[in-house]
This record gives sequence, structure tokens and C-alpha cells, in this order.
Amino acid sequence: MNKDFRSESINDTFKEASGSAVVVGASLSGLMAGIALSQAGLKVTILERAGVKPRSGAVLQVDSGEIDRTKTAKILRKLASGGIRSAEAWSSIQFRLRTEAEADPRIALRYDTRVQTVNQDNDSAWAVTDKGETFHGDILIGADGHRSIVRRYVAPQKPNATFAGYLIWVAIVDEKDIPEKHRPSLNAPKFTMPDGIGDLLLGSIIAGADGSTALGDRRLGWAWYDNTQNDLLRRLGCVEGSIVRHSLNAPDIPEQTLIDLAEKASVRWPQPWLDAILHSIKTRNLTGTPVAEYVPETLVKGRIAIVGDAAHLPTPLTASGFNASLQDAATLAECVAKVIQGSATAEALLKYESLRLKNARQIVQSGQSFSRSFGR
Repeated sequence: MNKDFRSESINDTFKEASGSAVVVGASLSGLMAGIALSQAGLKVTILERAGVKPRSGAVLQVDSGEIDRTKTAKILRKLASGGIRSAEAWSSIQFRLRTEAEADPRIALRYDTRVQTVNQDNDSAWAVTDKGETFHGDILIGADGHRSIVRRYVAPQKPNATFAGYLIWVAIVDEKDIPEKHRPSLNAPKFTMPDGIGDLLLGSIIAGADGSTALGDRRLGWAWYDNTQNDLLRRLGCVEGSIVRHSLNAPDIPEQTLIDLAEKASVRWPQPWLDAILHSIKTRNLTGTPVAEYVPETLVKGRIAIVGDAAHLPTPLTASGFNASLQDAATLAECVAKVIQGSATAEALLKYESLRLKNARQIVQSGQSFSRSFGR
């Protein structure tokens, strides 16, 4: 992002506020919240439990800017998409947002910082880490995902997302790693949902890691919805009761499971997705993500609020998670921009909740009919 655009966006969007915010989590929703709050004039500290090493992720579509109603949302959309009107890897989107946050003098981004508790009083909110460090702000925002620590504080009566009854196998494969005869043409659809036998596959063609869209340089992202692995998830501790504990990472996938998956793929999926899946299985370059869902009852408690997956967690099939997180961040910044201090702070967060809660509930509920019929 060039300096001129950043300066113009800050100056034109808000009359700058004074104040500070702590954001817990530096995934997409946390970075967007931090950037939006910084553009509102706040000093922002973002705390991320993971290390600085980039993480992998699924494929996202972030260019649907027709839903953006505020300048803040449009700025976030431009930052996240880089102006590219196509699907992209999660890692590419995260890289852009992280680069923007790291270049912003109002934002302090701290990795390897695991938050254990959050709390507040009449004057501030704070996070305490596992190393005993305390970070204070006028407000604290939980963007710490579906196992959110902050949500436990905001909504103790409903602290956990619940297992939807199925997982998604996800991977991204370099086009050069599949046979040339099976590579999709340059005018092939960027998204596809091939017919399976009781299963569901989403395939997408995205640019290469270097941004190239030339034949052979692209990547193929796939997401296979699978409702036959629940016993495995429970046996390996990925799911306990109704709670998702962690994903099934490649090194932990039993060899027999990979063999069965390859056999199943061979009778279900057409090319190029079959070769992409088989390559991912052969190289153990895939992740099994148990799907969790969370319908919020509240988003705010005093000076503390939640955004993104911490606030609302729909099935990925809705393709609404990223857009909802972006709108959370933009709405939050708009609400707190001019009233970040004193008793008005809590009122500003309640305004954010009033604007976002109904929509947040609806996006999760929109996917629950699928989950109830597919998950078992």
C-alpha cells in the first residue's frame, strides 16, 4: 500500500479520535479490526498467539465490494483484495493486511503472545498473557477465532462454538504438480462444484504465489466436505463432545485414512480436481478442518467486544465469513471513532452490537439447514 493512499484514507475517513485499543488475534478479522481502529485515530496493540511464520489457509473471494456502504469498508476491501477481482489464497490476503499493519505507526503487532484472560474496570480493558504481561486499552476487541478466549468473557452463558457434524479437507496445489493434460484452460471457470456421490467439493483456480495467472503457474484450491470422519475426529481428540478442539493436521492423518480418501476421490471427482486431491494426499499437503458453528447472543460486554469468527461462525459453505468480518471491523471503527473515552465508550460498543448482531445471527443460521442435513 503506498503512503499517499494510507494518509488520504486516514484523514478523509474520520475526525481522529484519541484513545487506544487492544485486539486479541492477528488473523484476517483481527488485522482488519486493528487497521480500521487505527484509521479512526486509535493507538492499537494486536496480540497474536502464533509465531510470525505465515500460515496456510483456504481460498477466499474478497472482491464483492458492492455490499460495502462505508468508506472504511471500502478501504479494507481494497487493502485485502489488492484490487484483484478473483479468488485468492488466505495467505495472500493475510500478507497484504499484515504488511499494512506493520507499516502503520499507530499499530504495534506482537506475535508469540498468548492471552490467557481479559478483564475491565470503569477506566480501561486489558489482556493478561501467559508470561504475565498486561496490555491495557480503552477498549479490547476479541478477534481470536472460534475458540475465543474473549468470547468466554463476553458471553459466559454461551462460550463455545459447536461441532456441525462434518469436516472439510482443504489444500492448495501448484498447477505444475498435476499432469499437463489435465490442467484447466485459461478460460475455465474460476469456481466449480463437480457432482459427487453424497459429498460436496468446491474447486477454485487462483493465481500462483507470485501472482502469475499463466497456464502452469496457477494454483488449484479444493475443499472437500466429508461427513464420514466423525469417529476419527473424536478418536484423535479433534472433537470432544460437541466442541471442536483442533484441526486434523497432515502429519496426524492415519495412513489408512489417506488410502481410503484416495480411493473415494477416484470414483467421485473429475479432473483436474482428482489429480489435485491425489497429489495433496500423496504429499500430505492437506488439512482436515472440523466445521464449527456459533450463533451469537451478544457481541459486547462493557468495553470489550468480539468480531469475526469469535463473534459469529457460519459453515464455510455460506462464503460469508470474510465479508462479515470486514463489516464488523468497519462498523466497529465507525462507532468508536469519536467517542472512545469515558462512559460513551460502552455506548459506542453497544451501537456496534445493535448494527451487527442481527446480521451476524442470520449468516450463521443461513447455513445451518445444510449442516443439519449433511452433518451426522
